[in-house]
Amino acid sequence: MKKYDLSDKYKAIVIGGSAGSFQGVVKILSNIPENFKLPIIMCLHRLKHVRNGFVEALSIKSVKPVHEPFDKESIKRGRVYLAPANYHLHIELGHTFALSTDRLENNSRPAIDITLETAAYVYKEKLIGILLSGANKDGAKGMKRIKDRGGLTIIQDPSTCMIDTMPTAAKNMTEIDYSLDIDEIINFLKQLDSQYK
Repeated sequence: MKKYDLSDKYKAIVIGGSAGSFQGVVKILSNIPENFKLPIIMCLHRLKHVRNGFVEALSIKSVKPVHEPFDKESIKRGRVYLAPANYHLHIELGHTFALSTDRLENNSRPAIDITLETAAYVYKEKLIGILLSGANKDGAKGMKRIKDRGGLTIIQDPSTCMIDTMPTAAKNMTEIDYSLDIDEIINFLKQLDSQYK
């Protein structure tokens, strides 16, 4: 079992994904410890007019409830959050969420770059960014911002993605710390959680 350098104390995890990422997200959420300590903030591309079913489908398999945050809601330890359909999800100073219906970015709302970039601004070196399978380049700039701010970056190994455009774009834009398949990402998160009492 691969060991990771987890000497730093992280405060949050952000996960981005698009086409081909759903099964990976489900597997991650169904295999993390039930008392996983850090907040997990997910921005996944989804159909903007379909508001029901997506969260429920994730929650059925997840060991923890999946919650769509409200505007100005505080980020709490141990919670799993999902960007609501057709809203950009921003992370603000003071560790709160902000929702917006600003223009599409990378043809997407929610845009992964917005969530990752604002999280990087707030959490700096205390942030872990994970980018999964996807068909466009959304998230690449966000991963670069996380890296530039001292955070830890992980992409799904492009060879294991249904569509590798998204993690490959991030890899081409910045130095990625780890390229892992889904099982290895789960192992990473379990090792990470064991650092927190």
